[in-house]
Parts: sequence; C-alpha cells; structure tokens
Amino acid sequence: MIDFRYHVVSIVAIFLALAVGIVLGTTLLQEPAVKSAQEISAQLTKTKDELRVQIDQLQGREAGNDAFVTSVTPKLVAGELTGQRVLLVEAPGSSTTFREAEQQVLEEAGAEVSGRVTLTEKFFDPDRSGVLDGLVNQLKPVDMVFPSTATVWDKAGALLASTLLTTDQAQAGTPNAATAAVISGFEAGGLVSTDGDPAKRAMLAVMFAPEKAYEGEQAETQLGALVSVADRLDAAGKGAVLTGSAANTAVTGGAVSALRDDGDVAKRVSTVDTVDMPTGRVVVVYALREQLSGRAGQYGIGKGASATQPALPTTTPSPTQSGS
Repeated sequence: MIDFRYHVVSIVAIFLALAVGIVLGTTLLQEPAVKSAQEISAQLTKTKDELRVQIDQLQGREAGNDAFVTSVTPKLVAGELTGQRVLLVEAPGSSTTFREAEQQVLEEAGAEVSGRVTLTEKFFDPDRSGVLDGLVNQLKPVDMVFPSTATVWDKAGALLASTLLTTDQAQAGTPNAATAAVISGFEAGGLVSTDGDPAKRAMLAVMFAPEKAYEGEQAETQLGALVSVADRLDAAGKGAVLTGSAANTAVTGGAVSALRDDGDVAKRVSTVDTVDMPTGRVVVVYALREQLSGRAGQYGIGKGASATQPALPTTTPSPTQSGS
C-alpha cells in the first residue's frame, strides 16, 4: 500500500521538475527573445528616423513653395479684378488670419474691398429661427416676395445680399435705399457685425467658412443655412466664392463639402479649399474672375475638388506682320 510519505515525495518531485523546466526554458529562450526585441527596436528607430527626414524635407519644400508663391503673388494676380468691388463675409468660426491674407491678395489684384460682414452664431441658431424670420419680414421691402419653399435662411440671405450686392456696375459703390435699416436691424438683433463700408454695394462676394465642422443634431440645418446664404450672395451679385481649408472637406459637417454636395448650388457658387495656402489665395482671385464670366468651379486639394484652379484664360496671339 502506498503510504503518505510516497505521496509527499511524488508531489515534491513534480514541483522540482516544473521548477527546473522553468529555469531551463527561461535560460534557453532568454537570449533569442532579447535579440529579437532588440532587432525590432532598432528597425523601428531606423524607420522613425527615415520618416522624420522625409517630413523635414516635405516641410522644407512646402515652406519654399509658399515663400515663392507669396513673392510672385502680386504679379500672378495683377489686374485680375481691377475696378471690381468685393464684399467679405465671415461665417462664425472662420479664420481671421486667412481673411486678412486673402484681403491683401484681393487688393493686389486691383479689387476694392467694400467692407466686411460677420455673421454671428445667433444668425445660424435653429432655436432662434423664429426671431430671424420675424426680423426679415419686418425689414424687407414691400416688393420683396419670397418663394413658398424658402427657408428662414433663404429669406435672410436674400435680404442681406440684396442690400449689399448688385449686378449693375453703375450701382456698385452706391448704397441701396434699404441698406441702413437692414444692417442696423440685424446688428441690433446681434445677428451680424460690420466693418468698413459694406453699405456701398459690391458685385462679388467671398465667404469664409467655419474652420471647425458642425456637429450634433442641428449640424445639418446649420450647414444648409450657410449654403443658402452663400447661394443668395451669388444670386444678388455677379458671383460668390466660399473658401476654407482642405481640412474642412475631410470631415463630416464641413461647410465647403456641404456646398459641393449640393449639386444645384455647386453649379453657381465656387469653392476654394486652400485659402490657408498662398496658392489658394491666388485661386480665390481666379475663381472670382471666372464667376464674372458666368462660370463656377470647385477648386483645391480636398474632397470634391474638380481641379486645383480654374483654367487659365487663353489669349490668341496676334498675327505677325511681315516687314515691307
């Protein structure tokens, strides 16, 4: 019969065998495992260093390209918008830096910036749409009739645009009779603020999109409102461009993408998604020039862009006269 001591010895022997196995296994596997880890670490470090070099090179090239384009911008845009008045419209959350840079390029192109209108968060707040609608009905001229399908922002955009823009070159630079009342009414309601002299009507408009995408349950309504305003700016003058950065097209809720996704509006209103780059500011000028000719396009490097810039106008060379 197997006694208790035999069980104890057997159990001890089993644990000794396990202990010896663990020690031997750890000793035998330690060197290959460590070597493999060291090799992986070295490869990752090499890859990181190579990527850092590539990033530095790309950043250097981008800085060089930007510096070059900035230096030649006055020549690239010279005379493109001579005699044109341009209204600047800032959506809430748009970049002041981009707007200031674009304004400089517009002036280098010969345009006169009539002024700036900044739309506030209240203007696009769906919860305040009733207040906005009431104000529009109060301020609009008696002969202004809206389609039955018009949204609140269709109406508000049409009223603002009709007071700040014109399609008639003879009226450019002159105020609409209703302008003062409309602007003061919207300012009193905290819906807009102005700078410069936007009351003296322009023929073209550049609208700056919010840098951050709209989010939440009301995002779709707010995007639709912004697109409506851009469309009404285009209709009231000789053309409009909505501009922002390419990042605005890469996420859901971006205003530039929303306009591009609206097939009807995209046929009329141009977009440029590179206003954060010197090249994009030149493209905005070219897009406005194209708008004056009755065409529109979606330009940049982001989603929905059809080209980086409008086709450059071609000039037919005059026939060479032979000497007598």
